[in-house]
Amino acid sequence: MTGPVRVLLADDQALVRAGFRALLDAQPGIEVVGEAATGREAVDAARRTRPDVLLMDIRMPDGDGLWATAQIVGTAGLEHCHVVVVTTFELDEYVAEAVRAGASGFLVKDTEPAELIRAVRVAAAGDALLSPGPTRRLLERVARGLRRAPASDRLSPLTEREREVLTLVGQGLTNDEIAARLFLSPLTAKTHVSRVMGKLDARDRVQLVVTAYETGLVSPGWQG
Repeated sequence: MTGPVRVLLADDQALVRAGFRALLDAQPGIEVVGEAATGREAVDAARRTRPDVLLMDIRMPDGDGLWATAQIVGTAGLEHCHVVVVTTFELDEYVAEAVRAGASGFLVKDTEPAELIRAVRVAAAGDALLSPGPTRRLLERVARGLRRAPASDRLSPLTEREREVLTLVGQGLTNDEIAARLFLSPLTAKTHVSRVMGKLDARDRVQLVVTAYETGLVSPGWQG
């Protein structure tokens, strides 16, 4: 990507938005391009500013974060916008719905500043999971509420190798770690991941993780 990472903040608490803005605006290569206090404002601001990353609260008035995420993901011209849901573990059921709506990742509200900065950069790149520890625990809990889909139907386009790659993505492995596990070059691993995303029509890596859970390739409580 060229130019700074453009970030939009959506949260009904002004103090949260101010804290995120102060932290992110102080970082090189990151620019906060707008704020929103409601779901509808978030949708309007996203269409107007076209951010690379949108930090989205779930519980907001006038259209919550779930509705806003679905609206933004479904808007032509915002395909590059990665919605990161800002949540707590108590909102697992909402996070499952946010993933279905097209959210690209998660952050917990008490995340460390350095992790927030990293998450924004990673989300903009679209090539890794956010907050590996919290995300793994969160996905394991969310997975229990996901509707399972027959693996034979969802995964039929994939080769056996691609299923192996999807399983490892579901376990949170990076491309380099997948390469090492399968004795591949990093470039080959990256190519496999890209092909799996294309065949499954996945927006990003988080969508692949959810597919791995939904089809039973990865189950809650797995050990990486």
